[in-house]
Formats: sequence, C-alpha cells, structure tokens
Amino acid sequence: MDTPRMGIDERLAARMSMPEQHEYLRARLSRRGVLRRGAAAAGVAAGAGLLGGSAVHAAPGAPRSGPALLSSPATGRVDGSLVAPFGRHLALGADPRTQMRVAWQVPFAVRGPFLRLGTEPWDLGRRIPAEVRHLHTPSLSRRLPAVDQYYLHVALDGLRPGTTYYYGVGHEGFDPAGARVPAAVGSFTTAPARAGRFVFTAFGDQGVSYHALANDALILAQGPAFHLHAGDICYADAGGLGKESDTYDARTWDQFLAQTEPVASRVPWMVTTGNHDMEAWYSPDGYDGQRARFALPGNGPDAVPGAYSFTYGNVGVIALDSNDVSYEIPANRGLSQGRQTAWLERRLRGLRATAGIDFVVVFFHHCAYSTTSAHASDGGVRKEWTHLFDTYAVDLVVNGHNHVYERTDAIRGGEVSLPLPVGATVRPERDGTVYVTAGGAGKELYGFAVPDSHEGKVEDLDHVATYHWTKSRVPAPEVVRWSRVRYTGYSFLAVEVDPAPAGGTATLTVSALAEDGRRIDRFTVARKAGTGAGTGAG
Repeated sequence: MDTPRMGIDERLAARMSMPEQHEYLRARLSRRGVLRRGAAAAGVAAGAGLLGGSAVHAAPGAPRSGPALLSSPATGRVDGSLVAPFGRHLALGADPRTQMRVAWQVPFAVRGPFLRLGTEPWDLGRRIPAEVRHLHTPSLSRRLPAVDQYYLHVALDGLRPGTTYYYGVGHEGFDPAGARVPAAVGSFTTAPARAGRFVFTAFGDQGVSYHALANDALILAQGPAFHLHAGDICYADAGGLGKESDTYDARTWDQFLAQTEPVASRVPWMVTTGNHDMEAWYSPDGYDGQRARFALPGNGPDAVPGAYSFTYGNVGVIALDSNDVSYEIPANRGLSQGRQTAWLERRLRGLRATAGIDFVVVFFHHCAYSTTSAHASDGGVRKEWTHLFDTYAVDLVVNGHNHVYERTDAIRGGEVSLPLPVGATVRPERDGTVYVTAGGAGKELYGFAVPDSHEGKVEDLDHVATYHWTKSRVPAPEVVRWSRVRYTGYSFLAVEVDPAPAGGTATLTVSALAEDGRRIDRFTVARKAGTGAGTGAG
C-alpha cells in the first residue's frame, strides 16, 4: 500500500472481490461510452482481438506477429526503423541451466518482431520470432488517456548450461545485427550444470523512484545470478479502488520497465504478485496485465501465475501468490481454492527429497511476521503456510508489503526457537526458519513503533507490541519476541550461496545492504552436505 495506514476508501475497496471490481469497472466505463471511444481510437484490427480492452496473449511458445498488428491508423504508417525497443527484462525458466525467457516493449505496433541470439556479441546469427502480447487500457479516469502497450516475448529452450549468450531484439526495419542500427546488445549466462558459488538478490515494493534506481544499481554491482521481486512491482494501480478517483495509470509500467532495464536485461527478474499487482480492468482475477508483461516458469497452479518454482545450483526457489490467502486484503482470497497450498506442500516435499538441493528459499508478498505500524503480519499467511515451512525446515522466507527491513529470530510454531543476533548462524533443520521483510526497494517508507535495531545500532528488545490481521479483518494485538533486526530505510538482500565441499557444510550468507551500500544485517544459514534431502519429508 502507499500510505502507512489504510484510509476509509481502501477499507471499502478491500470488501470488494477482484471479480466484483472487474465487473464494476466494465459496467461503469460502458455507461460512459469509454469502450466505444477506446475501440475507435485504437483502431485495432479484429485479428488482434482487442475490442473491449481485454488483454490478449498467445499461449506460450505460439508466436503472434505479422502485418495485422500494423492496422491501427495511429501506427500503420510508422517506419519500423524509427521505433526503438525498450524495457528488456529476463526471466528464468523452470530449468535455469537450459531455459531463459526474454521480454521487451515497443511504443507502437511493429511488423515481424524477433530476437537475435549468439555466443559472441558480434555474431547474433540465430533469429527467433517473438510472441506479441497487446494490452489496451481505456481511460480509467477523466485525467488519463487510453493506452496501448505492446509486449514482445521469446522463450529460449535447449540452451547450453554455464554458457554466456548475447542477444538483440528488433523488428522489420530495426535489426540489431545491422550496422546502421545502434541497438544495444544484452547478455545472460545460463546456470552451470554443477552447483557452484553464486549470489542472488531480493526485495519487494519497488515502484518508480530515485531510490528504486539506486537499489537497482547496487544490485547489479553484486553480480547476481537472479533477482527475486516479492511483489508490488510498479504501482500503476496506486489505490486499487475501482472508482472514479482511482489513480491507475498503465503508463507507469513504461516508466518502470525503462527504469529497470539496465539490470533486468542482464539479471533474470523473478517477480511474484503483490496486492498492487492485481489490476482489475484486464480480467476478473486481475492478473492478465501480469500475464502480458512477464513470462514466468508457469509450473505452479494455473489460477495463480505468480506461483512457480525453479532450482539453481543447490537452491530450490518457490514463489507464492499471497493474495490467495491474505486476511488483510481479501480481494483474491481463495482464488486457487486451496490448490496453491497443496502444490506448495508437494513442491516442498519434492525439493527435500532431491539429492543436491541443500537450501529451500520461499518468497511472496504479505508478511508472515512483521511489526510495522502499517500492515504488520497477515494471519492468513500464518494459518495456511507457516506450518509447512516448519515441517519442511524452509531455510529462508522473503516478504515485502511493509516498506522497511525487518528480520526475525529463527521461528518454529510461531515462537522463537533460536535467538539470532547480527552475525549469528542458524541451522534450520534444528533451529527453525528465518523470515525477512525486504520491502524497502523504492516506495515511501513505513516505520516501527519501537526503535530501529541493526548492525551499528543495536536496540535489542525483550518484546514488541504489534498485531496481526484476522479473517474478519480486525487487527488482533499481540506481543512478540521474534523481531530481531529493524531498519527504516531503503535496502535489499544479497545472498551468497556456497556449496559444501565433500563432507562439509553448505552456507547461505544473507546480508541486507542499505541504499548507500552499508551493511545493516548479516546472518548465515548452514546445512551439512546431504541434510537438505529428506528434511521433514516424514
């Protein structure tokens, strides 16, 4: 959310489900005649399927491109050589050793979009047609224009492990392999066939700001293999009210993708879904905007595109959509009808039974454990998922939602199982799970009711008075002892993964870095080689 406390309009909107918000918007805009005006202004060909402003996207692997996309009067005469791609962003497939997804944007419809690929920056000989996903957004208030956005996607499979590839994106009239086109060449490296040392980064609640830019630059400097974004990605939907006063502006995505391109064009940007990422106009579940803009592994439950899993080296990563279980903001609660939680348990069991997977990291938006004065903790997350994290001794849980940094002690059964001061080591199979709120990516900051406590400023407290959200949406006061590190500032996580030598111990060294590069927290997660497989499976 954008403010530390929910206003009355937000509380009213929270009582409306996402399908109800979708129908409300469609009915309201139909009464205003916006649909007719938007369709006429867009001039979209029937073949593009955009009448009514719905998101249109082909099934993965089924390219949709060609002259039909240039039938709009506004773009039919645009010279392709004058249309520059932007907003390139990568995503891993379910097998990062052999799969990568590349996405980008163009400001107008273009003919024949494609990606060029090679293993040398000067030799992009392989040309692959791109899939087109077109979003039309009508004017959702009198202050905003209608917007057409064109997202291009290429799924790369069958790549060689541990190999650096170079790519350029283009379309008819704009070829990155041509000497006359000053197109930037991007690159990525597939995961190695065997586990080795690597770094990944994580945060949530980014938006468009100078602070977001600063965090992006610091992330790139870590050289991460991938980045985890725990939701509330760009805040195009600043309020989510579905009313005339709503500030939803699809153009914010253009700003965000341009802002993020310098890092996301080189570092796979693995996103999940926050409450601000439910965009009611596009579909009853609010997720067709996300489906158009991002290509994710897609191996989770069908109803929740932000739920998926991948393995990288000795780490299994699980993304979840906490809108499905949230008590605080129930617009999509119950969307998967329990399928996401059942899938989560199967995936945890499978990872713990897989030889070579030492660590399991789970990330999602709403906090299981946080003490801020804004959102604090979500009882729905606790009820549905934390017992599974206990059972399978999850090594690290990363959340956003609260725009601060906060880190718990090791927790099991909702209580402190091991105090974990800065610099300490935890063994999850014995000690419990550590939960990190990493919501200081760029949006306005929240605060705590108690002093900050972090590296360089230790304020250990025996207890903190806070609350958690109940199913009836009434905050329930509680006094907790697990709030170990608190930092009111912009920050992100950097996690160094070191596989175990023969018979040794594998480690995750987790650091929180402030916007100015200072380290504000550090702890180590350790597992003796071979103890990951089988943990909790009984």
